Amino acid sequence: MTDYQSDLLRLLEERGHIHQLTDAEGLEALALKETVTGYVGFDPTAPSLHIGNLASIMLLRRVQQAGHRPIVIMGGGTAKVGDPSGKDDVRKLLTDELLDANIASIQDSFEKILRFDDSETGALLINNDDWLSELSYIEMLRNVGKHFTINRMLTFDSVKLRLDREQPLTFLEFNYMILQAYDFLVLSREYGCRLQLGGSDQWGNIVNGIELGRRIDGSELYGATAPLITRADGAKMGKSVDGAIWLNEDQLPAYDFWQYWRNTDDRDVGRFLRLFTDVPLDEITRMEALEGAEINDAKIRLANEVTAMVRGADAAQAAATTAAQTFEQGAVGEDLPTVSVSGEIGLLDAMVELGLVASKGEAKRLVKGGGARIDGEQVSDLGMVVSVSDEPVRISAGKKKHGVLVRA
Repeated sequence: MTDYQSDLLRLLEERGHIHQLTDAEGLEALALKETVTGYVGFDPTAPSLHIGNLASIMLLRRVQQAGHRPIVIMGGGTAKVGDPSGKDDVRKLLTDELLDANIASIQDSFEKILRFDDSETGALLINNDDWLSELSYIEMLRNVGKHFTINRMLTFDSVKLRLDREQPLTFLEFNYMILQAYDFLVLSREYGCRLQLGGSDQWGNIVNGIELGRRIDGSELYGATAPLITRADGAKMGKSVDGAIWLNEDQLPAYDFWQYWRNTDDRDVGRFLRLFTDVPLDEITRMEALEGAEINDAKIRLANEVTAMVRGADAAQAAATTAAQTFEQGAVGEDLPTVSVSGEIGLLDAMVELGLVASKGEAKRLVKGGGARIDGEQVSDLGMVVSVSDEPVRISAGKKKHGVLVRA
């Protein structure tokens, strides 16, 4: 571990956020001398970000915690083009109205995790469509495009991987790296922004922005990337067997969000506590040494801390209480998905209605495999009809997904 003197780089290093730095000595000197403004860009291609994006949001949280100013760039302009990084297919083009709606939906996540105020370190949220949509095409080609060579652009992974796989790369997407580089130039000029942060897949885009600022304005700009976050089982962070783990409540209930973290692999607990919480490092070291059943206490701490930060303390408490009621006490947790039933309902239909499975076909496979339970008792009858009277009925799909049927 490098012995950094600045609070900024020391915090990022201690928490495991640093993968690459363009100029560690230069950034270290800058952070020791003045308040550094750093930004991360997020393209609003969905109404919610997911926990794969949370690693980048935490970079901004660390910037602010270290006494510097974070900027959130919402890519209302770049999302109209589509980032080819890590993609095999051309991204669907979104309308202005949908992009605006997505930005409005996403904004609440940042307001929970970052502090927005008028202080020197107060976070800013800015839409790059404010300047990108005002650009003249000829002006962009003459003033910015001349600083990019096709030879160099073809060497970047976002382009090279698509071509190597013989997947189409549109001229529209090819321009993405130019637009992102231009973002850094604008932010440097208008907000004194000297640092761009992002995931390791953004390294090429970040370097482009640094070089553009140097060539046009002679600016000294810096870049930092975080490592790609994968789980111990090799799966990419942010995904589960059921799809993305969304940050927004209306995309994923708080209980399911909490449960994802509670089910963290033993090998990942310490690393995730460093990356995604503010738990003191000495406490994390102590929890990493726990073994057997005791490691579950660390997982519950992880789930509580992340859920409280992303969804709020009340949501974390409700999810933890539901989990305790469901798993420890055998009761029906109040935070579980609930469906009202008039009299009775087929088990397969109930599982679909509760969102425990995506289809009746999936429900059949689960029942045949012994993974379906009613009030804790295994069920093997595909034609089972569940009667609902005054007492709620708990339906389980495997060990981790539960729902409740109540009388209408």
